[in-house]
Amino acid sequence: MTHEQAVLATLVAYTVVLVAIGLLARRRTRDGLDFFLGGRQLGPTVAAISSSASSSSAWTLLGVSGAAYGWGLGALWLFPACVGGFVLNWTVVAPALRRLSHDTGAVTITELLAGPEGRSGRRAIAVVASAVILLSLGAYVAAQFQAAGKTFSETFGLSLTGSILIGAAVVVAYTMLGGFWAVSLTDTLQGLLMVATSVLLPLVALIAVGGPVGLVEGLRNVPGTDYLSLMRGLPFAAGIGFVLGLLGIGIGYPGQPHVVNRYMALKQGHSILRRARVISIGWAVVVYAGMLLLGLCGRVLYPDLADPEVVLIVAANGLLPTVVAGMMIAAVLSAIMSTADSQLLVAASSITHDLELGRAGSWSLLSRSRVVVLFLSVGAVGAALYGSQEIFSRVLFAWAAIGSAFAPLILLTVWRRPLSVPATLAAMTTGFLLSVAAYSLPASNWKDVFEHIVPWALAFVLAISLGRIHWRRRAWREAPTSERRMDR
Repeated sequence: MTHEQAVLATLVAYTVVLVAIGLLARRRTRDGLDFFLGGRQLGPTVAAISSSASSSSAWTLLGVSGAAYGWGLGALWLFPACVGGFVLNWTVVAPALRRLSHDTGAVTITELLAGPEGRSGRRAIAVVASAVILLSLGAYVAAQFQAAGKTFSETFGLSLTGSILIGAAVVVAYTMLGGFWAVSLTDTLQGLLMVATSVLLPLVALIAVGGPVGLVEGLRNVPGTDYLSLMRGLPFAAGIGFVLGLLGIGIGYPGQPHVVNRYMALKQGHSILRRARVISIGWAVVVYAGMLLLGLCGRVLYPDLADPEVVLIVAANGLLPTVVAGMMIAAVLSAIMSTADSQLLVAASSITHDLELGRAGSWSLLSRSRVVVLFLSVGAVGAALYGSQEIFSRVLFAWAAIGSAFAPLILLTVWRRPLSVPATLAAMTTGFLLSVAAYSLPASNWKDVFEHIVPWALAFVLAISLGRIHWRRRAWREAPTSERRMDR
């Protein structure tokens, strides 16, 4: 059996398992609540690993390892940024969001922010939030499909178009079949495969370069002086901008609907939450450390790669037996699928649940949701075929845009709940539009700061400023009559 045949056989077997999980999960998907939140019955292991895999897309395996390959030690700032985001989510957001979701009955983040039925301005929030989700996650899913295309193309020599269509077809199949249950179970399997890859492949690569001593020596021989600099050899001010821009990735974690919806689906119980927190943060430490190490080792082993984002694929094919290499390639597809499926589900929930598209018709919410998943996937495939081909920058744009729109609102909602309609709309639109504007700026060392931090910070300040007016009015209305007279 040739190398390509072995890899293909592994991928086919893996794909069959995923579709089988989708068919099994279909039996547990009886209504809209099951399709979008799994009936709020997620256990700690599935919640922890599936949410981790959903937040760690092909950007993590291909993008982070590629950044380490291209930037050197400057890429290490991605570790505190990303692991810090996990810590923020599981210690601050998860406990409160699970409680709020159970108390209010909210199925989606948009529904939670919009408030109860009959609230004035609720529809406006739903429309704006859905538009942000569709635009951001549409770009994100397209990037995942591009990553699938790179993987198939690099491994089998297929055309990029055919490769993208193959990867997209697998994701759409099991997502339409089983909804949230299928997505969560397959994401758990994919997350386990990702962490296995993040342990095995970097370890083999480290041995191949001669251990830690050989790695250090090899990195010293990389041409130029910037590779061993934590600031990429930039002047001080520009280096600070570079570091802050990367660290700003972490503050976007609370605003990712396809990640935090796992907290809303988690079973009640303090011990369940604690176990999930430990599992998820531990997973992040292993995966991000492994991908950074792999990128550095790959630079020594394969110094002339034209595309740094294929270093994982090249290392797997060059260092591992054919069957094991097939599993590593499957891990890349796992990263793609575990994010794309969750994002498709969230985008579908925005259209069918939050906007109530087609509610007056004869189709059930479940049927409408499956059709919407299909149409959204077709749009994402089109964007993947004709849009930008760089995974790293496109994913960071989508991450920053949706994070700036939602993270400040989610943090303030779980802290002080609720925000007024004007505060919600102003913060959401400001965060999103400023992120889009910053993405359009010419490349510079401070561009990431303007893209990842400034929109988020301004949206937060705007939300809390307008929110204070609302909170004071509410406190005054709820105060006893005698206290109101004294205020006057």
